[in-house]
Amino acid sequence: MKDTRKTRRTPQSTDAGRQALTLAHAAQALGEALEFKYPADAVLSKFFREHHALGRRDRALIAESVYGVLRRLRWLRRLAGDGAAPRQLLLAWLSRGEGWTMRQFDGLVPNEERRWIEALKAVDSSGGSLAERADLPDWLCERLLGTYDEQGLLQLAQSLNRPAPLDLRVNILKLGRDAALARLRESGLDAAPCPLSPHGIRLTGKPALQKHALFLDGSVEVQDEGSQIIGFLTQPKMGELIIDFCAGAGGKTLQLGAMMRSKGRLYAFDIAERRLARLRLRAARAGLSNVHPMLIAHERDARLKRLTGKADQVLVDAPCSGLGTLRRNPDLKWRQTPEAVNEMVARQRAILEAAAKLVRPGGRLVYATCSFLDEENDGVVDAFLATHPEFVALIAEDILTRQGIAPGTGERLRLSPLAHETDGFFAAVLMRVQL
Repeated sequence: MKDTRKTRRTPQSTDAGRQALTLAHAAQALGEALEFKYPADAVLSKFFREHHALGRRDRALIAESVYGVLRRLRWLRRLAGDGAAPRQLLLAWLSRGEGWTMRQFDGLVPNEERRWIEALKAVDSSGGSLAERADLPDWLCERLLGTYDEQGLLQLAQSLNRPAPLDLRVNILKLGRDAALARLRESGLDAAPCPLSPHGIRLTGKPALQKHALFLDGSVEVQDEGSQIIGFLTQPKMGELIIDFCAGAGGKTLQLGAMMRSKGRLYAFDIAERRLARLRLRAARAGLSNVHPMLIAHERDARLKRLTGKADQVLVDAPCSGLGTLRRNPDLKWRQTPEAVNEMVARQRAILEAAAKLVRPGGRLVYATCSFLDEENDGVVDAFLATHPEFVALIAEDILTRQGIAPGTGERLRLSPLAHETDGFFAAVLMRVQL
């Protein structure tokens, strides 16, 4: 007689089966990210939408593993081989990067993979080229060596390979930082003041903020501390006419509007209607009535002429390679190319040229990027100053010191995760002295 009783599964076997499936999902997501057709965050968002049954812990393991491999891709390929498949890179990351023991792989991988992992654990990971040790593409390593010596470059690269903290900016139009800190702590979050920004709060871990009351009512916004410092260089005042020439997602626009106490006019230019539509919603949530989003076709748009020579402050948060954000977007170093950077530099020069025309005599022009590359930073500013005697450089450190901020960076702002625990930022402050 056939035994129809079901085999009873133990909790351990159930957990192992679930984790093995999660690893399979992680390898699949990693394979899609390694095609480098789209940003990694977009790849993961799409993947999670398509696999909506995944739990929060599963999603966290998948996301952290994908980003871990992207950060240390050259090191992992040295360990696992240049032709390693996404699953092999994933297992290499878990065993060598995350330090999983062989016991943690019990029930998750077949015997053949166990033997492969055991051999991988014995592989010597020392040596290799400087670019391999820095987990950077060769071209980027060569360009950064123009600014850093070998040891400095390795230290910078190591800091970029660590996950970024979660920073918030308090909307001072609604409440003070101390009050925001108290409310965040009351809700169980580990929150502390940011070291540099007077409006910044740093959270421990990666808590979900989308449903927090302070986020929902616009009292806090997610914004890296380094990004906040750019706003203090602009130093907007109530009643002024301010222009955010490349508003993008609008984080700095909202900061400037709050610093203006929603008094005056703050124009936010961008070439993407979708971004401006989102900015309108965020500005309303933040309680700002002085933000005026404006869609432009390009930096030479005829609609800009009516603002020529009228702006008190113009912020050019220029489109750039984004290499200062590698802690958050590690795929950028593999997706970016030297040709794309060269094209970006030409665009940055054109944008700065156009933005400068809007500044009144005595007004301020702030040029900023989230890049470490000299050609996007000093190269653009120096070329501009060489052909525009009507502008003079101001000392960024003096402007910040007067506001109680002391990053110690000299005439031009240079922030990095190595020195400041922020994303990498560059900024130069210029003043128009004549028409």
